[in-house]
Amino acid sequence: MSYTSLTAGVQVLGTPGERHDEILTPAALDFIARLDAAFAGRRQEILKERRRRTGNLASGTPLDFSRATSAVRADPEWRVAPPAPGLTDRRVEITGPPDRRMAVNALNSGAKVWMADFEDATAPTWSNVIGGQLTLLDAIDRRIDFTTAEGKEYRLGTDLATIMVRPRGWHLLEEHLEIDGRPVPASLVDFGLYFFHCAQRQIDAGHGPYFYLPKLENRYEARLWNDVFVLAQDLLGIPRGTVRATVLIETITAAFEMEEILYELREHGAGLNAGRWDYLFSLIKTFGHRTDFQLPDRAAVTMTAPFMRAYTELLVRTCHKRGAHAIGGMAAHVPSRDPAANEAALAKVRLDKEREAEDGFDGSWVAHPGLVPVCREVFDGVLGDRPHQLERTRQDVEITAADLLSVRRIAAPPTHEGVRSNVAVALRYFDSWLRGHGAVALYGLMEDAATAEIARVQIWQWLRHDRVERAAVLDLLDSECAALEAEDPQALVLEAREVFVDGALSGRLPAFFTPDAYSRHLVRRAPAQVTA
Repeated sequence: MSYTSLTAGVQVLGTPGERHDEILTPAALDFIARLDAAFAGRRQEILKERRRRTGNLASGTPLDFSRATSAVRADPEWRVAPPAPGLTDRRVEITGPPDRRMAVNALNSGAKVWMADFEDATAPTWSNVIGGQLTLLDAIDRRIDFTTAEGKEYRLGTDLATIMVRPRGWHLLEEHLEIDGRPVPASLVDFGLYFFHCAQRQIDAGHGPYFYLPKLENRYEARLWNDVFVLAQDLLGIPRGTVRATVLIETITAAFEMEEILYELREHGAGLNAGRWDYLFSLIKTFGHRTDFQLPDRAAVTMTAPFMRAYTELLVRTCHKRGAHAIGGMAAHVPSRDPAANEAALAKVRLDKEREAEDGFDGSWVAHPGLVPVCREVFDGVLGDRPHQLERTRQDVEITAADLLSVRRIAAPPTHEGVRSNVAVALRYFDSWLRGHGAVALYGLMEDAATAEIARVQIWQWLRHDRVERAAVLDLLDSECAALEAEDPQALVLEAREVFVDGALSGRLPAFFTPDAYSRHLVRRAPAQVTA
């Protein structure tokens, strides 16, 4: 690999940590600068387009499949790239933050794929961001084994999961890294550092640089990612088409452009994933102003709801029509020491995975190694020795815009317990996130930023439409703050309460809680700046 430096205006503002210099090398920072120079402006354009479209939808513009791209949907010939090494069989995928313990447990779990998540499952402290890159580097080099202070050993086995990386979404910035005084898009930091250090290592190991792409809202954002892949491969002398990417369909607008998204990424496409929790968040956020889009309690919105069935069946049909893997949604249950509770939770997981496998999904997600066996057993029962079921084209599925938007069919007022649960989950998640933990076990479920987002926007919507009283929410919030302080004297109760109030009780609904909370609470700049 030959590389000539282009830019000297990169400043690392994050507090230096152990071995950070192995990741933040001059060449790696220059690589980030090249990506930034090429794509930071286009990122601003897509964020502007998001705001424009949000305004149009709020003003009553109907959401429908685009007539401008009907030729793409009608063309029977095009396909995405064939499955890359390590991505042919994806029947079980496990997700989690890229910390060392999670990495070892996930890679050894028996899952086919581990998605190392820099987005919803990671609180983006500088230590977590660079530490996650070191985790991936060490895992690929097989030097990640360690022993805890209590004497517990973590050792990589022989049959390891394939690594995929989910960078942060386009809406986020990395304020610990600046170019010419401007923060770098977090997506480019997470992608760029991993690609620079690990792409060739993964190719040499028999796999490749594989990614999950979050929060895409339309085909233009997929096109932007494809162009990022092309430039990154060209800069490092890696053949085009080596990258593979699976897109999470986790926004309501993306659900209307599934084929177009695959088309834009077809040279690097690997599949679509039913990102169910963010999808619900997106739907509430997009149509929160409308009385006919009010969902019941979060726990009552299951994947058997008609509009969720339409979404997942369309996803399978779209993927298999184009030769792409269809990956099911998250099983978030955390195994319990209570045998009865554990049995009940596993029964729910099994039913969920059976529905996905029978619908034609090629694999599915779990959040905990203890759920890998049940997910694998279910998909083994349907797939047998086949690595996938791409041959099931689901031509019986015909989905309309009305089907995707049929929320009214399950509408119901919130219950007191539903409101209380949303307040309790959001508050405790915000506390953990502010303390540097992005994946948190709460009330038997592994919660991440997506579920906290659902909780807060539901509160906002119920308040907007007078389904609950503000005084009642504030009483619940005060009660949960007191309970959290009693549970953990180290909890950041006041800060977590502030994030909740800003995200759920203000007149204007923030698109995400993360950008503002990150800037106000997680950015820790070093006194001295380091210039590359």
